[in-house]
Amino acid sequence: MSGGAGSLDPNVAPVPRTRRGRPRGTGILIAALSTLVVVGVLGYLIVNSAGWPVLQSNFFDAATFFDTLPKIVKAFALNVQIFLVTEVMVLVFALVLAVMRSLPGPAFFPARFFAIAYIDVFRGLPSVMVVYLLALGIPALQLPGVTDDVFFWGIVTLTLIWSAYVAEVYRSGIESVHASQDAAARSLGLSRAQSLRYVVLPQAVRRVIPALLNDFIGLQKDSALVGFLGPIEAFKRAQIETDATFSFTPYIAAAVVFLAITIPLTRYVDWLIARNRRQRMAGAT
Repeated sequence: MSGGAGSLDPNVAPVPRTRRGRPRGTGILIAALSTLVVVGVLGYLIVNSAGWPVLQSNFFDAATFFDTLPKIVKAFALNVQIFLVTEVMVLVFALVLAVMRSLPGPAFFPARFFAIAYIDVFRGLPSVMVVYLLALGIPALQLPGVTDDVFFWGIVTLTLIWSAYVAEVYRSGIESVHASQDAAARSLGLSRAQSLRYVVLPQAVRRVIPALLNDFIGLQKDSALVGFLGPIEAFKRAQIETDATFSFTPYIAAAVVFLAITIPLTRYVDWLIARNRRQRMAGAT
């Protein structure tokens, strides 16, 4: 077939275009240029402001940054340890809470009431307040057989706080599984508990993995709250270095360390969400 204005040649690959019909490469170029312009203008205004020299010396001193960065990176290992231990505990305890809240029937009302009350309380209180109340308050009771290790109580406190948030994520996944899935499992002879374990929960957990990872990014940041109790993690080390150098630059170094972890995790979560969206659209067609 001769190539007219409206003809389509199957041997020629179409040019990728954006939603408005513009070639994709042109759109990327325009986005990059506009970003550079905005960042350049903001940088020019900041650098040429009257208070920039004072801000630079207090927050962006290069010598202080590179001198304190290795110490903060070393202390960040404690944040990683806190995060890994707490994450495992949160995954288990939050799932128990979500299942308790999802139990039907009047016989399970006490379990539902406890789960709802727990989630409402720990989601409603500021995290730093809970850290002080539990991690410092419980050891002050001097109960026999109860440890007063603030590191232990810091992990327990973070587990209690984040289990309330993650339980709601689990519950949204459980409720997203259609009731017909449970009915089909029951018709095959499975008990309610077996249906929940083998049919509902596997689907629910798979659907909320991106949301779970998003919450764990927040948990990684909240690991700095343990530093208020005394253990020297990254934020506490930055505070010590700030007191020693009379400069706020160590806080910037700590922020860079946290961002080096959280930004890749955030992009990974975005990729998972986009992949799940594509899979749902492919399954719907």
